[in-house]
Amino acid sequence: MRKHFGWRVRIPVAMLVVAVGLTIAATGFSKTSGTHATASAAQPCGTGGSKATGTPILLGGIATKQPGTDFTDITNTAGDYFQCVNDNGGIHGHPIQYTTLTEATVPAQDAADAKQLIATDHVLGLVGNTSIIDCAVNGSYYKAQGFSVIDAGIAEQCYASSWSAAVNMGPRYSADGATQTAIKLGAKKIAFDQSDVPGTSYNVGGSVLIAKAAKVPLVQLTENAASLNGETVAEKEVQAAGTGGAVVLVFTPPVALEILQGAQKLGLENKAIWTCATPCNTDFLAAALGPAWNHKLYVNAEMALASNNGPNSILYRKVMSLYGSNVTGGLGNFSQFGFTAAQIAVKALLTIKGAYTVQSVNAAFQAVKGYTSDMLCKPWYYGKAAVHLPNNVDRTVWPQDGKMVQQGGCFQISAVDPEVKQVRGIEKAQGL
Repeated sequence: MRKHFGWRVRIPVAMLVVAVGLTIAATGFSKTSGTHATASAAQPCGTGGSKATGTPILLGGIATKQPGTDFTDITNTAGDYFQCVNDNGGIHGHPIQYTTLTEATVPAQDAADAKQLIATDHVLGLVGNTSIIDCAVNGSYYKAQGFSVIDAGIAEQCYASSWSAAVNMGPRYSADGATQTAIKLGAKKIAFDQSDVPGTSYNVGGSVLIAKAAKVPLVQLTENAASLNGETVAEKEVQAAGTGGAVVLVFTPPVALEILQGAQKLGLENKAIWTCATPCNTDFLAAALGPAWNHKLYVNAEMALASNNGPNSILYRKVMSLYGSNVTGGLGNFSQFGFTAAQIAVKALLTIKGAYTVQSVNAAFQAVKGYTSDMLCKPWYYGKAAVHLPNNVDRTVWPQDGKMVQQGGCFQISAVDPEVKQVRGIEKAQGL
């Protein structure tokens, strides 16, 4: 499936009003009659002014979309932010035309998507890629073509590479955080459950090492996310965890919800320590679970709560309210990933002097350093390195009366996981 975001407006919207520019959000909007808005201050997206009409800057993205696994909220939100940029002056008058493609974990399809974007559509940069297999399938192609991808990574190669820097931790390091929380809460045994898609051994690898270091047994489970029965899976997980044990869930929100609702139907919400990787950090899940799960589900959160009052979060919510009708999961970490990847890309594009080319765009992406956001626990960077894991400090949240609430402060993902240790060394050496 192909989607275009950019110089063709998809829906009429109001232009945003803020007190300062790119990363500073504001207090409100003003709107004229009709579909155009006037700004009382500098714009939050783009460089300000009327809708960009110059030669478009071509960007692309690829996301997995299949039964049980849908990451298109990330690319859709990136496209929504780009549309906001275009409506507010673009990149020095140039709109961003953002083309997204989907794949269903079929290597040939994923490879064809990458070649379609780069060789046929002639995109200059890749932003928001969120595909289970994309980094593994297309990494060598991206490197050969001179692309430095700003993605929301999943596969090992998204992190163990010079050509990819993710705004998220991906399932492995997010699961590391959930496992650390389970151990901190005193789990005597851990049942680690995830979808049976490519990369399962990689996803659980850090948690295995963290549990081993803490001398806590860990049992590995997998499920067919497209056809599971929530009650059956929940019962299996609790039995595997045993008395005083914990369950670590690594699923997209709808699948995790089915399991957790199954647990509630069987009265199992108090029979284990329930933890979940980052996808569960969404008010959609908290609202669907209801008060029965108040303070009973510990969720790893790679981004701050969507409700927080920091400037980036205020802008994110305004963009979502005006442009985000295509984002099915609403406010939460997935859409925050897309917003952040797009905002970083815009920050980079605004630094380019001269022509927009594959070389200039990807050099600008790679040069990003010290990007700060209230959504992140630490500044994000790209830079030159053999591995990239710029998001390696996060939080824990839990549901409270239909909303996710932060349960504690930021903490470091364990350096027992070897790549985390390697990245921390790079950060120290490069002053990051």
